[in-house]
Amino acid sequence: MIRPPDGQLRRRALQGLLAAGALPLAWRSAFAQEWPAKPLRLVAPFTPGGSADNLARLLAQHFLETWKQNVVVENRAGAGGAIGSELVAKAAPDGYTLVISGIASHVIVPAMAKAPYHPLNSFSHIALLGGPPAVLCVNPDTSARDLRELLAGAASNPRGLSWGSSGTGTHAHLIGEMLRELARVNMVHVSYKGGAPAMTDLIGRQIPVTITALSSAMPHLRAGRIRALASTARARLTELPEVPTFAESGFPQLVAVTWFSLSGPAGMPPALVAAINIEARRAMAGAKWRERTAGEGFEPNDLDPAAFTRFVRAELERWTPLARAAQSES
Repeated sequence: MIRPPDGQLRRRALQGLLAAGALPLAWRSAFAQEWPAKPLRLVAPFTPGGSADNLARLLAQHFLETWKQNVVVENRAGAGGAIGSELVAKAAPDGYTLVISGIASHVIVPAMAKAPYHPLNSFSHIALLGGPPAVLCVNPDTSARDLRELLAGAASNPRGLSWGSSGTGTHAHLIGEMLRELARVNMVHVSYKGGAPAMTDLIGRQIPVTITALSSAMPHLRAGRIRALASTARARLTELPEVPTFAESGFPQLVAVTWFSLSGPAGMPPALVAAINIEARRAMAGAKWRERTAGEGFEPNDLDPAAFTRFVRAELERWTPLARAAQSES
């Protein structure tokens, strides 16, 4: 758990960067005034009520309490997060316009379509916020009791194994494609227009398997309507202690979360990025954050901006080939 720095430590860090010349002259004069001097705009590039929107509102409340400035959360949904992300990529790099970025908008969309921005060069990546792991779930009629048994049955079945996801090119789809490649079995993907209809068909015995976010599966797992055979978490989940990870089941490559993050336009001064990163990490260490993300399997994160940017680059390298292959097969 990180130790939250107090306001004096944050001011000293900024003063040190100023003294070292880490900011352009214009920004040195700007930081002579207290920042922020006006309300912030935080774009959530998905519909209200989802994970990106919830995280945006948690951050907005923390920033308000810390900086005593309003933070307006603006939902700009569409194109897998690309519409809202493009808006922020074109904004002034003054720290007053930020976006809830993530694997959908900054890895999958650029891999599968001509995004109106570069996932690295168009943004200042500030903080990794985490996200839920995925779980492989089966309907109650599926006889397999673990992942190996499920895959063995698929290997012996000429028709293979049908499985559903929330749509072609979603993170769940890419996880399934990676499993298919690693296990070398015939897995037939059924693409749905969202996780809810895929879950409905799983519960209704129309498909035997789905891969979905833990947050989507938990109500049905608790009710006994479906069973989970594996998760993409690093370790067994507190919420599902009886469910092994993919790594335990022989697939160490399948450790992944559907992550969200905080980014701003490219060209933001390093001191400003560092200051916002500190506050984002303080928010994640707080009780409100833990309460709101309880039950979703969020893993704690404590990455500075440089480490987070390296993480984004590694995720691009990891998932882009699978995303492009999935697009060509669809």
